[in-house]
Amino acid sequence: MVFPEELANRVWHTTTEDRYAAILLDGAIRPEPDIPNNERWGASMGPDKFPFVRSIGGVSLFDFRCFEPDTYRQQYPASSWGAFVPCRLNCKSAVWIEIRLAQVEEHFIDGLALLARWKGSGEVHRNIMPVIECAHIGPIGADAFGDVLVFRANSQCFEKIARSNT
Repeated sequence: MVFPEELANRVWHTTTEDRYAAILLDGAIRPEPDIPNNERWGASMGPDKFPFVRSIGGVSLFDFRCFEPDTYRQQYPASSWGAFVPCRLNCKSAVWIEIRLAQVEEHFIDGLALLARWKGSGEVHRNIMPVIECAHIGPIGADAFGDVLVFRANSQCFEKIARSNT
């Protein structure tokens, strides 16, 4: 799988187009948005198995600032980043919201620190994507958003969208 250059060298949150519209209405990405668990990643096995970032009150982010796919595959062969990038396999599109780290750094946990926290938590049964998954504890206000891109599976390309558009 080829990693899309549009996502390289930045930190992102990914969501659906419907959820992006709700984020805009709310003004923030929330750790516990009003979304049924059956529509959330990794929630099908119940609260004891929720992803690690969710269990600590965080918003899951992806840090592609120094991401090298081939090296990552060798180091973390069980990691499923390809299930999200550029969009989830069962979805027709994905919205990628760039997060400006300078505006969220107080509550940001980078991938290495998050991995260390996971290993020391006694919660290693919870899912985590080593190193490239990072977290923001608490909501991320829309003022911290940078570029917003939508990837459409039918056209296999990214399109930059305005914050008021979906």
